[in-house]
Amino acid sequence: MRDFVRSALFNILSDFVPNAQFLDLFCGTGSVGLEALSRGAVSCTFVDRTSDACAIVRRNLDALDLLDRGYVIEADAIETIGELTRRARRFDVVFVGPPYYHELVPATFEALSDGALLSDDFVVVAEVHHSESAAPKYGVLQCVDERRYGDNRLLFYRRDEGYARETV
Repeated sequence: MRDFVRSALFNILSDFVPNAQFLDLFCGTGSVGLEALSRGAVSCTFVDRTSDACAIVRRNLDALDLLDRGYVIEADAIETIGELTRRARRFDVVFVGPPYYHELVPATFEALSDGALLSDDFVVVAEVHHSESAAPKYGVLQCVDERRYGDNRLLFYRRDEGYARETV
């Protein structure tokens, strides 16, 4: 993620990150999750399927003395959503930053759509290439904002209150 996009993202999330349980899916080098920790997130779980990326995240956590607040999982992000749900984990902020042009955001949002992994007042953000698509709604997830920065788009999803009322 480019620095100016990451800066814009965290300006928008400034009220959500402090004291949050943060989940960084498709974390790559972990720059988003590390930024979240530096801005007061209680913890961050980093997920990436490549061992090189996970090794970089672990080194960065160690260098920043954040090993006690950062957890690295080397696995497929979508499969990990199911595993974390089975472990009854819940996250306040979820960042979805898959590689461009693979259309992984819709499948990831479908995996999150039941809300089981999300806190009551969650925000889910995806970074996508401007040419990629995502639906305005996935189960409990409702798109509430979209920002474009050059070729990047940030999509912001919150709880669809109508969905919550229908399922009660």
